Amino acid sequence: MAKVFLGLGTNLGEKEKNLCLAIQYIEKRIGKILSRSAFYITPPWGFVSDNDFLNGVVEVDSSCLPEELLRITREIETEMGRVAKSADGNYTDRMIDIDILLYDDLILDTEGLTLPHPYLHERLFVLEPLAEIAPDYIHPVFKKSVSTLLSDIQADTTA
Repeated sequence: MAKVFLGLGTNLGEKEKNLCLAIQYIEKRIGKILSRSAFYITPPWGFVSDNDFLNGVVEVDSSCLPEELLRITREIETEMGRVAKSADGNYTDRMIDIDILLYDDLILDTEGLTLPHPYLHERLFVLEPLAEIAPDYIHPVFKKSVSTLLSDIQADTTA
């Protein structure tokens, strides 16, 4: 079994309902939810929109391999109304977004999947909920705890 952290986000429709439904799908198809953060209201990141996001993170105990996990998360997104995944830095409003943030201590860089998530350390909307449920988890690339990464980004935004 792998310890997996998934980032969840939505900025369309009934946002809290979207996240709760995504969590139900995750528990049915990916694995047992070990912990779940609170939901955070955040502004859009990487694009302009009138719609704020609702974000959260879940920790899952999963037997899925990384590529299978990616396939299932994309299926859930599609079933929940997501039209296309963001690509090449072009972000849009979405019913649901499920990102694989961490998969055990795995470091992976393939054409379709990079682990840990390549922008995890740059996104306050990911680090805040992740630090809530896993503050001492060590990022396998940067060798820093999630709480340290969060402190680093908070220091950068106030400097």
